Amino acid sequence: MAVSANRLELLQIADAVAREKSIDRGIVIAAMEDAIAKAARARYGSETDVHAEIDPKKGELRLSRHMLVVDQVENPANQISLKAAQRANPGAQVGDTIADTLPPLEYGRIAAQSAKQVIVQKVREAERDRQYLEFKDRIGDIVNGVVKRVEYGSVIVDLGRGEAIIRRDEMLPRESFRNGDRVRAYVFDVRRETRGPQIFLSRTHPQFMAKLFAQEVPEIYDGIVEIKAVARDPGSRAKIGVVSRDSSVDPVGACVGMRGSRVQAVVNELQGEKIDIIPWSPDIATFVVNALAPAEVSKVVIDEERERIEVVVPDTNNQLSLAIGRRGQNVRLASQLTGWDIDILTESEESERRQADFENSTRVFMEALNVDEVVGQLLASEGFTSVEEVALIDVRELAGIEGFDEETAAELQTRAREYLDQIEAELEARRKELGVEDELREVPGITSKMLVKLGENEVKTVEDLAGCATDDLVGWVERKDGAEPVKHAGFFEGVEISRDEAEQLIMQARVKAGWIDASELEAAEPEQELADGEAE
Repeated sequence: MAVSANRLELLQIADAVAREKSIDRGIVIAAMEDAIAKAARARYGSETDVHAEIDPKKGELRLSRHMLVVDQVENPANQISLKAAQRANPGAQVGDTIADTLPPLEYGRIAAQSAKQVIVQKVREAERDRQYLEFKDRIGDIVNGVVKRVEYGSVIVDLGRGEAIIRRDEMLPRESFRNGDRVRAYVFDVRRETRGPQIFLSRTHPQFMAKLFAQEVPEIYDGIVEIKAVARDPGSRAKIGVVSRDSSVDPVGACVGMRGSRVQAVVNELQGEKIDIIPWSPDIATFVVNALAPAEVSKVVIDEERERIEVVVPDTNNQLSLAIGRRGQNVRLASQLTGWDIDILTESEESERRQADFENSTRVFMEALNVDEVVGQLLASEGFTSVEEVALIDVRELAGIEGFDEETAAELQTRAREYLDQIEAELEARRKELGVEDELREVPGITSKMLVKLGENEVKTVEDLAGCATDDLVGWVERKDGAEPVKHAGFFEGVEISRDEAEQLIMQARVKAGWIDASELEAAEPEQELADGEAE
């Protein structure tokens, strides 16, 4: 059967819209069906259940009214009695739906306008869904686009199949774009919002640099060289840690390229941002030393519990200035790259600090143990740093210190224990003053100093402690791209306790509060040990 001009026009419109908006033709035809049905309801009544069907091959339009078969008709607009339904279809039963064909309609201006709005809305929703589904899987990719317009410092980029935005804070300093400029950027977020998917691009994100290197360096694309870490001060300087999976391939040389061609291509894209390519190492001390280049490092001291590393540099040749960098840039980027807090000292500063620590320990022993300066210095020089160490060490080891005998060692231990008992009594009095319950003392691993710290932070019952997070007790470090790490103090600030110990303390409190069973805690420990062993 020949397709009429009107029918052909319907299909042509559907095809054109589907091509232009890059959406499925079936979605456009479904939108047309909804629009025609809405216009028909305006003619037959809003309660009438009108359906429109367009043949996707021939373009034929069929209008029908659906009626629900019931025993007793309450709404004749969409219900039909069983007797009347069986006259049209002898097999009809209560609960069935009968389709009653309607004659074609002549649409007025208002009905046509309403139908147009429905089609536009449905097509727009389909286009938004298509854009979201397409770009949500491209988070982490680099895209190319053309600047469409600039609004309040932010740049709207036409990606061909969607629009994206580069906010002012995601652009390089002193970077400006005009309409028609081509731009490359990193997709770091795609959000579904009422006005359509919002695609956010960045040129300052650390991974933008990593992806640029992957495009320029075939060894990275092939997986032979891996980028382990990136730190950026956008538009100024960056550090990138690389490692090779093939011992015959130099990762730094691969990234630099012949006469620096590969790294220069990335530098040009980033408006002249200087890039230090650092050989990555699983040994954190080696990696930190590499990251602080070009400064020389004499010694490093690692504090694994706090993820803090102390770096000592020579006093000569301005090594301290080199290590810190202009406005602290070098050490800040090295800290971001390694994920560790870095303290830098010169050899003379470290010597002065060691001397100050020695004098402080001497003074503590003189006051706590009521001894003269010589005895205090002897204890400090032997590596004792606290009164607790003196109280708990084997008396024979204490007596083995040159200048001490057994009687002196025993007397020192007696005085150390008396001092600690006095401190304990003061802490106990403070605990009661703060209203910390006695039951909290029974949690395994807790000390009087911890109880006082908890009381000062309104943690006074076993349930209060059970409801705490590890970060509440030991604090946490907040790291943001391009910013200095911010240390947030916990309740146990000044108390020697690791994260694992704090977590165990909370779990013991939950057992005591009855939140979990002790057997669950015991079962979790072997699993953790196994995981730690696999990690090693």
